[in-house]
Amino acid sequence: MVKLDIFSDPICPWCYIGKSYLDRALEKAGNHPFNIQWHPFQLNPEMPLEGLDRKKYLEAKFGNKDLAVKAYKPVVEHALLAGLNLKLENITKTPNTLSAHRLIFWAWQEGVQNAVVSAMFKAYFVEGRDIGRNEVLVDISHNTGIDRDLVSRLLEGQNDHEQIIELDKAARKMGINSAPTFILNGKHVITGAQNVEFWSNIINELGANLGVS
Repeated sequence: MVKLDIFSDPICPWCYIGKSYLDRALEKAGNHPFNIQWHPFQLNPEMPLEGLDRKKYLEAKFGNKDLAVKAYKPVVEHALLAGLNLKLENITKTPNTLSAHRLIFWAWQEGVQNAVVSAMFKAYFVEGRDIGRNEVLVDISHNTGIDRDLVSRLLEGQNDHEQIIELDKAARKMGINSAPTFILNGKHVITGAQNVEFWSNIINELGANLGVS
C-alpha cells in the first residue's frame, strides 16, 4: 500500500471538491493502492470557538458581498464538475473547526475516517449545519461507524484538543500553507483539487509499479 496523507479543513470547499474527484477515481479503479489518512489544517486557526456570522466573515475576508460572490464563482463551477451541488446560501456561520478535527482524528483511530469526513462536508456545504457545535458533530457521527455516545463524552472534555493544535502547527512547519494538500508516499506533494483523470493516472502508474490490477 502507498500512504496518501491529506491535509484538509472541513470548511474548505476545495477540499470537498478534491475529495469528490479522488473518490470517483478510486471507485473507477476498484482496487487501488492507497492507505488514506486525513490530517488537520485549519483555514482559520484564530477563529473564536463560537465561530463568526457568515456574512461578517465574508465581508472581512473579501471586502463586500459582490467580491465574495465573485471569489466563490469558480468554487461553484468546479463543484458541479465534481458532481457536487453546494448550498452555500444555507451556511449562516463560519465555525471554529478544532472539534471537527478532533472527531476526524478519532474516526481515524476507529477506521471510519472517510465516512466521517464525507458526512462532515455534506453537513456543512449542503445542509448548512454549524459543525463547530458539539451536538451537530455527535449527530454527524451517527451511521458512520463510530459510537456517538463515545463521541459525545469525548467532545464534552478537552480530549486531544492540544493534539490537534500541535498537528496543525506541525503541518505548517512542514511547509504546508494551503488546503487541500496531498502527500504521496511521504515525499511527493500535490496541492489543490486535482481532477479524476489526474488521480486515475497516478493510480494506474502506481498499480503498474506495484503489480496491482
